[in-house]
Amino acid sequence: MQNSRYPKFTFTWIGGLVLFAGLITGTMAVSFFNVFWMVVFKENLQYKDWFFMLTNATGFLTAIAFFDFFIVRRTTGKKLNFNFSPTNFYTYLLIFPMMIGMMFIAEFITSQIPTTGPFFGKYYEFFNKLMEQLTFNPVVMVITAVICAPIFEEIIFRGIIQKGLMNKGVEPWKAIVFASIIFGVVHGNPWQFVGAVLLGCVLGLVYYKTKSLLLPMLLHGFNNLCSTILIIYTKNESFSDAFKISEWMILAIGIMLFSLFYYLFTRKYKVHYSEI
Repeated sequence: MQNSRYPKFTFTWIGGLVLFAGLITGTMAVSFFNVFWMVVFKENLQYKDWFFMLTNATGFLTAIAFFDFFIVRRTTGKKLNFNFSPTNFYTYLLIFPMMIGMMFIAEFITSQIPTTGPFFGKYYEFFNKLMEQLTFNPVVMVITAVICAPIFEEIIFRGIIQKGLMNKGVEPWKAIVFASIIFGVVHGNPWQFVGAVLLGCVLGLVYYKTKSLLLPMLLHGFNNLCSTILIIYTKNESFSDAFKISEWMILAIGIMLFSLFYYLFTRKYKVHYSEI
């Protein structure tokens, strides 16, 4: 590992602050650019469909750049670098059904969270209005959710946080869970929190086993693509409604799929690559 081209950095609370500072810096830079544009051209870019995508991408890029410059290069002498190599085709046949199973399980658990009442009702209404604004343009939605989000979020949550914790000596399962919880928290609402944590654990497991960040990126993009298709064509992010079956059936199918392919992936056909 000492001769590895991948830097063996660690993740601490300082690294978390650096990531946050980078995110804020990038977001503020886009905001200042918007103010400049309004002054000069008398047009508010916030009303443009692509502005949210630009803000997100800039924030994530500066967060990654900050962590690279202030943490990785200063502690390892190397630049931030990840393994994006593909794996054998058989591995893909195991991880995608496992991911689908967890998506079904996450949907069932999420469906149990209230959407009415004095607190959840108003919060859910606000969340729906926000999602309507984000999904108004299908093209922008696909670019943001299916391409940009999987790339940037996997680099940060799996590539930086999870890997940095494991490099520090944290047990792999704890690092996976911790990174997944943070992943859920940043989504900012209880309905996406559950799915993000559960799916994050699958993404973290796949990254830990294969050592390739490409695989969780593909799985993340697949999950977001399914959600995008459901929203665009059914106006509801629900497999149960799309397939006209009960949430309990979705749960049963999810448990069977996840259990079978988790067993095949982790027990019967042990997939574990090394990072050189």
